[in-house]
Amino acid sequence: MSEKFQHLVNAIDNAIASQDVEAIKQLVAKISAAEIARLIESLPLKMRLSLWQQVPTASRTKVLLELNGELRRALIAETDEQELLDSLSAVQMDELADIDEDLPMGVISAMVQAMDSQRRQRYELVKHYPDESAGGLMDVDITAVRADVSIKAALRYLRRLRQRKAGLPEHLDSLMVVDRNNVLLGVVPLSQLVSNDLNLSVRQVMSTQVTRFTPLIPASQVAQVFKDDDLLSAPVVDEQHKLIGRITVDDVIDVIQDEADKEVFSRAGLDSHPDMFAPIVSSSGRRGLWLGLNLITAFLASWVIGQFEASIEKVVALAVLMPIVASMGGVAGSQTLTLVIRGLALNQLNRSNLAKLVGHELAIGGLNGALWAAVVASIAYLWFGDWQLGIVFGAAMMIVLLCGVLAGTLIPTLLKKLGIDPALAGGVVLTTITDVVGFFAFLGLATAFIL
Repeated sequence: MSEKFQHLVNAIDNAIASQDVEAIKQLVAKISAAEIARLIESLPLKMRLSLWQQVPTASRTKVLLELNGELRRALIAETDEQELLDSLSAVQMDELADIDEDLPMGVISAMVQAMDSQRRQRYELVKHYPDESAGGLMDVDITAVRADVSIKAALRYLRRLRQRKAGLPEHLDSLMVVDRNNVLLGVVPLSQLVSNDLNLSVRQVMSTQVTRFTPLIPASQVAQVFKDDDLLSAPVVDEQHKLIGRITVDDVIDVIQDEADKEVFSRAGLDSHPDMFAPIVSSSGRRGLWLGLNLITAFLASWVIGQFEASIEKVVALAVLMPIVASMGGVAGSQTLTLVIRGLALNQLNRSNLAKLVGHELAIGGLNGALWAAVVASIAYLWFGDWQLGIVFGAAMMIVLLCGVLAGTLIPTLLKKLGIDPALAGGVVLTTITDVVGFFAFLGLATAFIL
């Protein structure tokens, strides 16, 4: 947390504690909707409503869009329907489609009835597409011109748009160029409009090399293309190449952030937008599921250890060294697992290079295995004075490191084929495999060659 935001949190805490409504209003008025959302999420349940009540009506929809679903629904339930309607009056169609499932039916009905036929058609278009797709990201309030108009006419058109109540679309960096059937022909950056002869036609300065998306392309793929091509915006077209919307970089940043949050939190069995102060019972239920799964896998590893109980009783050193083997395998596997999950997320891993990656990771595992097997074998000999134990310990280390990198490579690809999120379940499966293989290899080798 930045020092500025920490200072803001402290100021809000003090204002709410002292019930200083004016101080709360002044603080909220100075910050963005995203910062207000972060503030709300940082507060305990009882203090959230006090802050929410002081958020200006015009900003409330923007704040709600920044919040996770459960918290968003809780605040909507505490808000008067007329206040919601007033806040939604200037919202863009893609933003309304993002939030409408959480709004009361009366509010949605009133919003739709108040729309003109064009806006209603645009709203239905955006609502038709999944949230995690190009169609779900796009803004249908687009600015387009014909190719045969002059630059002077295009600039005059922009000035008229700016004077209207709705104003220019957000993050406008270029105009879409279409024909009379609304088929996309190209784009013309605003920089070209202001730096060329006003009498030139748009066709003469437009670019026909345009990165475009169809509405069902996954949002993660859109984000990757924006990153690769350094885009600020891009058009969305239908199957007939007709322009239906525009995606801007601010929406893509949200996708990238969501993907990063999902990967981090899913490894701990948490939602991609966890609420620090979520209700205790529901939070306990979500976390308890993964704790139960981990308990089952722990019992499996314990069962393997139990099969060698007699060996452990005879050679106490086995109990001392046993956790080291499993731990090293888990770390090696996690390194590979993280690399592979990232490759899958970026579409870098496929059938053509999977075998090569497996070979590459096994080579790394073999090299590290040989190095650390020699190290741990020497340590075990110096510690316990038993060269046989040192050899067994080193051999088990080699086995579990190779197993760890192999499992780390194959588990995510297999889970993805089964339709299971690798980031969510990969760590649990990997830990089970490395623990079981590590304990079995070490105790099995010790039983066979020492006892």
